[in-house]
Amino acid sequence: MLHLHRNLILASIVALIALSGLYAYVGVLKPFYKWHWMDIVGEGGTAIMAGVWLLMTLSSRPKGRVTLLLALGLASIMSGSWADCMDEFFAIPKEDVWDNWLEDTLTLGGMLILTAGMYYWRIEQFSLNEHLQKRERLFREHKPYDRVTQLSDADYLRLQIRLEKENHPSAVCSVVLLDINSFHQINRHFGQHEGDRVLQAVSHMLLLNLRNEDVLCRYAGDRFAIVMPETTVADADELAKHLCHMVQGMRHFAKRELVRLGLRYTCAVSDGDADSLLQELSRGIDCPGTTPSELATASRACAA
Repeated sequence: MLHLHRNLILASIVALIALSGLYAYVGVLKPFYKWHWMDIVGEGGTAIMAGVWLLMTLSSRPKGRVTLLLALGLASIMSGSWADCMDEFFAIPKEDVWDNWLEDTLTLGGMLILTAGMYYWRIEQFSLNEHLQKRERLFREHKPYDRVTQLSDADYLRLQIRLEKENHPSAVCSVVLLDINSFHQINRHFGQHEGDRVLQAVSHMLLLNLRNEDVLCRYAGDRFAIVMPETTVADADELAKHLCHMVQGMRHFAKRELVRLGLRYTCAVSDGDADSLLQELSRGIDCPGTTPSELATASRACAA
């Protein structure tokens, strides 16, 4: 990851060398007995630790606004502390106040920039936490999951449909089945590896747009199923349309070629019989000529 930030690391090294050269050029080297070792250890140690934190940050994050702010803030604090440490080695004329201004500006400015970076990092972390919470029901008890997408598998899907009916018999629970359009062509044209990447990209997009209480599973092949507790079929239909819209807006590249993705879907109210419900939803998706406005009767039409 550090190679992504090569320029920033080089700029930080150059800044330290430039500061050292500036103090050596303007100041006079102090005799050894006048060195204050406590100040050297404290100020130099702060500079070293800020440098370590800078490398740790850059080695663990991709490029972006948050990374840049965090790195610039730490680099400024490191430079300010290093300039403060140079005071212990070189005597600067008392009438010159530029060194004090330089130390304070770098340190205070670095703290302000670092604070801004932490603010945006906090917002970013909230979004990631919400995303992880949607997977919590899968991993909390080591439930079965799909190897490619890391989502719950079909067995867990059937279990959740049954449990929702048993635990909340009077509540309405809807199930949505989604299918990726022309997925077999993606596999044939780009290969299975790119097909797996498409499944992963679609699963991430779906997760980001679901409620925490919804359960997303990979049902089979290119099909995903969502269990939506306390949700009418009309509300499930609206959410499914939103999911389709979000996936259609994705810009997915397979081997540097833009692939436009789309979804088909059906939805129905669960009665607790998972196998019958999933068969009905599958018929609704497989029925040729079905449009979203016909979803309510799609399964019956196919059966007929």
